[in-house]
Amino acid sequence: MLTANKEARVDKWLWAARIFKTRSIASQACKKGQVTLRGAQLKPSRMVRVGDIINVRKPPITYSFKILQAIENRVGAKLIPEVLENVTSPEQYELLEMSKISGFVDRARGTGRPTKKDRRSLDAFASESADVPQFISDMPIFEFDDED
Repeated sequence: MLTANKEARVDKWLWAARIFKTRSIASQACKKGQVTLRGAQLKPSRMVRVGDIINVRKPPITYSFKILQAIENRVGAKLIPEVLENVTSPEQYELLEMSKISGFVDRARGTGRPTKKDRRSLDAFASESADVPQFISDMPIFEFDDED
């Protein structure tokens, strides 16, 4: 089963708990300041203990995880509930949902041209907003006299 230690390196724990795909990506996130513990940025070699709450910023939201077991070896996805507890606030998930709804507003600079699918989505959105309902276009235009 799981052999838990009292402490584990934060980069190894992030990788073992399947928060990041590779350990090097976890280390880079720590170096960029995306991983914090009680408001302090963590270095990849920082040791974390059971009970610590780690915040991981993956734009557009910040996830919070409570460490239930300090492991350094990757475990299967079914065992993740024994390793960590997700304590991310519902407001953060609302932020994520809003960013998904907003679409292409926050397109990263330098990502290149939109793909064909992106372009079609943009065209569909633009055509929906350009269509004026018939009852509005049939309304008379009022002009106001400013001479009074």
